[in-house]
Amino acid sequence: QGSLVESGGGLVQAGTSLRLSCAAPGGVVGTYSMGWFRQGPGNERELVAAINPSGTNTDIRDGRFTISVDIPKNTVYLQLDSLKPEDSAIYYCAASRIWPAKSRWNYGYWGQGTQVTVSS
Repeated sequence: QGSLVESGGGLVQAGTSLRLSCAAPGGVVGTYSMGWFRQGPGNERELVAAINPSGTNTDIRDGRFTISVDIPKNTVYLQLDSLKPEDSAIYYCAASRIWPAKSRWNYGYWGQGTQVTVSS
């Protein structure tokens, strides 16, 4: 199986938005639950948002964020709005065989991450 590839991170100012993308191998999106995690320096990797295979149910940990899928494009998105400096972290895309998938231990496939840095 191929890998998950995240993109869209960068350095932005507080209050602005970013949209992260995760390109998956064919057949993953729509079959697996997909999640976005983040890990800041010295912190545990935490779930930010997850979505079930069909894209009909989500688990959002912060109301400023939105997760969505484009099944034909095999892509998962994470929209980050009203960003704060404390949102700075590496953001990871992951795939799980189960739903709900609330823990990092539910996810068996991971991307390499994309860095998001929010300046004040």
